Amino acid sequence: MLAGMAMRGYHHGDLRRALLGAAVEAIGESGPTALSLRDLARRAGVSHAAPAHHFGDKAGLLTALAVEGFDLLADALGRAGDDLLEIGVAYVRFAVDHQAHFEVMFRPELYRADDPQVVAARTRAGEALRGGLSALPARSAAEPDRDALAAWSIVHGFATLWLAGALPAGTGRDPEVVARSVIRRLFE
Repeated sequence: MLAGMAMRGYHHGDLRRALLGAAVEAIGESGPTALSLRDLARRAGVSHAAPAHHFGDKAGLLTALAVEGFDLLADALGRAGDDLLEIGVAYVRFAVDHQAHFEVMFRPELYRADDPQVVAARTRAGEALRGGLSALPARSAAEPDRDALAAWSIVHGFATLWLAGALPAGTGRDPEVVARSVIRRLFE
């Protein structure tokens, strides 16, 4: 039966993609620390050895998921153009729409944070986030690194609080609308 499962799994096309999709699903249900390669194999309908074949171990799988997440984030931020407000809203939208990726990306103890693909994808996302800093008032032009950290802290903090359900009652139901009002504070 195991051989049949493995054969069936390998025929569904892109097994690597299927395993990453199963990881997103599993993380959405139980979080990244509860993830197991055996469960992913079961979800994908493949032998328990298949995830290890593609990723080596759990850290390898989570490294691939972090790369994918940072790439998706960079693309989302890039589509927002150079408007810092829209970049911030895009960041929050990404966190809400890709919660499993978001949970992994900012837990570097779970994956190989020094992997060259992670570093490249994380750098690209960071550069996209910095893209709107020119819109900040002139008083902050002398400290672009601190401005970038402030902008990231605001949008990341907001996204994290939103996902955790930790914002005060009555804050609002639409994360983009609420985020937009919070991010505008950067310009005051």
